[in-house]
Amino acid sequence: MFDSVFTRIKRNCISKNNWLSFFSGLSLVFAYAPYSQWWLVFLALPLFFYHLDLSSVKETTKQCFIFGVGWFASGISWVHVSIDQFGGMPLAISLTLMLMLCLYLAIFPAIAGFLSARFAHGTYYFYWLFVPCWIFTEWLRSWFLTGFPWLSLGYSQIDSPLSVLAPVIGEVGITLAMLVIVTAFTSLLKRQQQKRSLLLLGAIVAVIATVGQIEWTEPTQQVKKVALVQGNIAQELKWAPEQEWPSMLKYLDLTRKNYDADIVVWPESAIPTVEPLAGEFLDIANQGAAINNAAIITGILDYNMESKQAFNSLVVLGKKYQDDTEGSYYYPSSNRFYKHHLLPIGEFVPFQEFLRPLAPFFNLPQSSFTRGQYVQPNLIAQGLHIAPLICFEIAFPEQLAANFTNQTDLLLTVSNDAWFGDSHGPHQHMDIARMRALEFGRPLLRSTNTGITAIVDHQGQYIARIPQFEEAVLKADVPLVSGRTPFSYLERYPTFILSFILFISIMLSQRKNSPNLSLPNS
Repeated sequence: MFDSVFTRIKRNCISKNNWLSFFSGLSLVFAYAPYSQWWLVFLALPLFFYHLDLSSVKETTKQCFIFGVGWFASGISWVHVSIDQFGGMPLAISLTLMLMLCLYLAIFPAIAGFLSARFAHGTYYFYWLFVPCWIFTEWLRSWFLTGFPWLSLGYSQIDSPLSVLAPVIGEVGITLAMLVIVTAFTSLLKRQQQKRSLLLLGAIVAVIATVGQIEWTEPTQQVKKVALVQGNIAQELKWAPEQEWPSMLKYLDLTRKNYDADIVVWPESAIPTVEPLAGEFLDIANQGAAINNAAIITGILDYNMESKQAFNSLVVLGKKYQDDTEGSYYYPSSNRFYKHHLLPIGEFVPFQEFLRPLAPFFNLPQSSFTRGQYVQPNLIAQGLHIAPLICFEIAFPEQLAANFTNQTDLLLTVSNDAWFGDSHGPHQHMDIARMRALEFGRPLLRSTNTGITAIVDHQGQYIARIPQFEEAVLKADVPLVSGRTPFSYLERYPTFILSFILFISIMLSQRKNSPNLSLPNS
């Protein structure tokens, strides 16, 4: 019996297809920032597809799972920085937690493989069914257990020719186009339906060429000067009581030298105390900004003394409208934003009665926030309407769509990526923000404590940025635009509809052409 088990394990471990699946997934990290080799996806995925074992549903599902383990093990390795440095756990336990997270996320590509193999009548149909099944499981990943849509394939294409599709069908639509291209390549390699595959590739090229010529927005001839303050305060010092006033005064001193800007932005929780206790400092900053004809948008924690609820928030100090004669801030003014999409463990702890006693990792500072409303009014500063998102929220385009209006002038996201050190996490985070600017056709401001702090135009391209881990102020002129992109109205629905149509078409086609042929179930 033991010989049989050992033989089976050995066979699985040395399987060429298993290793190819793992390394195909592992290599995808280089398609994303900071490496940004977007073309790599079109080598790694066809390699994975070509060598995928379709001998049974079980084998196909297993290899898709192995692919997912490699994909996430390399792609989200940056999460380990926060667990290791701030979680207070032994290395073995922190690595185990990372492995569990990767295994969980790998379930979603495995589900896509399972569904495709289960419904496929022959290998050709498997590849095409994999496209809508992947879109379905990525949608599932974006909301299940509050959602973790990080590393969606489309983000790797922010600087590729496919990026012109973002204002029409968004990042998830780019993912759909990528999978169609990869499937067509695989069909050509396997010499299956070659004419149809060539026609599809030609059609995608034609669509890209056509869409790339369309300007969805137009300049308003208005230009606003903005200043983003990067305090570069070490995470281990940020919440030390003795550092409270030095931290606040650092932001105020850096701002005083840049009051010629219309809008100054401080990062997430730049003020390291709760808002009701920061009244004296907020009054000083509010009056200083107003006297200098400026507005300050800052991250701060709010705590409701009556309800005992804490919120991760943004408030506006100084001039709400250009003709204001004094600062518009007071507590609790309505010109504020409360974060809705909280980060699991970091901002709320599910099953906290069980988890919090286990380890310091489940008791990180400020890990008991209350959600803000899903739909909130835009912030108003200097008469501009600004759609804000805090940190992790920028990965959820549907939330931005719910708060985006015809009056929205700018997008804003603030963050504190100091939790993830000098890893590739902040770079991936920045590209996600760039994708939102491209999808919604608006300039985007991104202010962070340690970087990446940057200003992006309505086409997702950098206007200016400053290096990480430096105390600095990023100042630039931002041209405003008007008009709306199709994606800002239609969101992800066209992609879901196209995926559903593709699924039904393949099912009908295979029923007509090969009604009695299917992949084995085991």
